[in-house]
Order: sequence, then structure tokens, then C-alpha cells
Amino acid sequence: MWSDISVFAFLAIGAISLFSFLAVASFAGSRQAERSDYYKAEMLKKIAEVGGDRNPALEYLREQERIAANKRLGGYKLGGLINIGVGLGLIIFLKALVQETPVYLTGLIPLFIGIALLAYATWFAPERPQQ
Repeated sequence: MWSDISVFAFLAIGAISLFSFLAVASFAGSRQAERSDYYKAEMLKKIAEVGGDRNPALEYLREQERIAANKRLGGYKLGGLINIGVGLGLIIFLKALVQETPVYLTGLIPLFIGIALLAYATWFAPERPQQ
């Protein structure tokens, strides 16, 4: 009887700890994002006050947009390559493991997903903002 209670207590304390940690981590992450946005807005205000013949605040925003687009497309390419590798590995593994039935064809699912991600990032993605 005591072992049942101790297992229940262990699991209950573990669940409470997990969800408490998730709440604190979520709160800390949102506070960090809020501070980051605040400092970015302050920096843009100061850049806009400097002025000049060209608007440096707009140039800064365009540069940030270009960097974000490059990072996003790089993520698509990396995700595509990883999925292609997983698909090929799964095909090889399942072909060696099960010889009677063609279960290795399930490796085509991540393979085609990877090809689709790579094709999107290479040919079909919206144009990157130019410098």
C-alpha cells in the first residue's frame, strides 16, 4: 500500500514541478521578448531622430527584413536536407530489416517532404528583399 502512495506522490510532485517550470519559463521568455522589442523601438526612435538625406531607420528595417528572409530560407533548406537524409536512412534501414514486404517505401514520406521543402526554398519562395 505504501508503495502505491509513494509512486503516486512521486508522479504528482513531478507533474507539479514540470508545469511550474513551464509557467516560469514562459513568463521569462515573454518578458525577454518584451524587453527586446522595447529596446529595438527605442533604437529606431534614436536612428529616426538623426535623419539625414536618407532615412537610416528605414534602411535598418529593410536590412533586418533581408536578414530574416535569408535565415528563414536557410532554415527551409536545412530542414529539407535533414528530411531527405532521414528518408534515405529509413529506406535503407527498413529494407535491411524487413525483406519480405516493401515496408521500406514508408521512407519515401520524409524523402518527399524534404524534396518539397528544398524545392520551395530554391525556386518557389518569394523573392528576397534586395539591398
